[in-house]
Amino acid sequence: MNETRKYDIAIIGGGLAGLSLSILLARKSYRVCLFEKESYPFHKVCGEYISMESWDFLVSLGLPLDIWALPKIHQLYLTAPNGESITESLPLGGFGISRYKLDAALAVLARSAGVNLFENTKVNNIHFEDGNHRIETSDGLFTASVSCACYGKKSNLDVKWKRSFLKHDHQNYVGVKYHVRAQLPEGQIALHNFQDGYCGISKIEGERYCLCYITTSNNLKMNQQSIPGMEERILKKNPALRKLLDEVDVLYDEPVTIAQISFAKKTQIENHVLCIGDAAGMITPLCGNGMSMALHASKIAAESISAFLENRISRGVMENIYQKNWNREFSSRLRTGRFIQSFFGNPFLSTLLIRIMKPFPFMVRALIRCTHGRKF
Repeated sequence: MNETRKYDIAIIGGGLAGLSLSILLARKSYRVCLFEKESYPFHKVCGEYISMESWDFLVSLGLPLDIWALPKIHQLYLTAPNGESITESLPLGGFGISRYKLDAALAVLARSAGVNLFENTKVNNIHFEDGNHRIETSDGLFTASVSCACYGKKSNLDVKWKRSFLKHDHQNYVGVKYHVRAQLPEGQIALHNFQDGYCGISKIEGERYCLCYITTSNNLKMNQQSIPGMEERILKKNPALRKLLDEVDVLYDEPVTIAQISFAKKTQIENHVLCIGDAAGMITPLCGNGMSMALHASKIAAESISAFLENRISRGVMENIYQKNWNREFSSRLRTGRFIQSFFGNPFLSTLLIRIMKPFPFMVRALIRCTHGRKF
């Protein structure tokens, strides 16, 4: 038992970052374990739009994206809380796929690559001792040479580690997601603003659309924690969003929800644990690039980890290289995302921004480019 619980790499969180990282490292013949608190397949709050910069990477992992015939998205439709709108092409474009389908398919690839995937397993703490990580889980103790935090929202680990971003995180957000049937342009992603939030909708597989919105926890509190009440009193003040919500056919009995979402600036290394994906820094969802960032970060991390495990660099150098490469690739995107979010959710500012940009479509494309990268 003790022998089977020793690994080269332990990954906490089985989302896009964790699964893709596990596949990359297991294919290099490292012993990899991955802990996921849920059981595949499962729904999660996500806009389910992926930038085309990730297409080739996902195919290289083994996903048959062409065979799946996923909807390609090439146009943005943006509305202000008063209904004023702007339509513009997306420079690179993207595609739609549900996390229910995508994560489960990556989990299959991970297992086939040799990853020991522990589902329904919660990680309670990680200690760095004598050059190794000691991982305490609901399934017992594990040790690993390298540990990676690939979870999404605020975690119990963040609290136990007293991560610095918690001190500056003064605003909690909640996310709500539905799958719906709708009569909308298949190649368009729409983003509708409302007081202290925004709602996106775009096509995914199976003739369905993903409708997902984010807002402040205070909006929900003011409506007695009632999601239908909040949608009726706040979201539907945007006439375009009212029309959308009244016309779609919701496919869930209840929406999928998430709380304690944080966009505060984070560190990429904590107690010698490499933070990857949203655990390292979450871009605002309106930028539509969080999934691509998680996937790209897994590739960046895999390169540094491999060099360390092959004894080509020290642990300190591994951490410094990963942090440097992560910041070079993503820090400016996160800053731009936080800047853009300061306009949206505010009725006056978002309306003003749309009015300013409408005669100058190149401004929209420029902002989109600032939050996206190149193929990797």
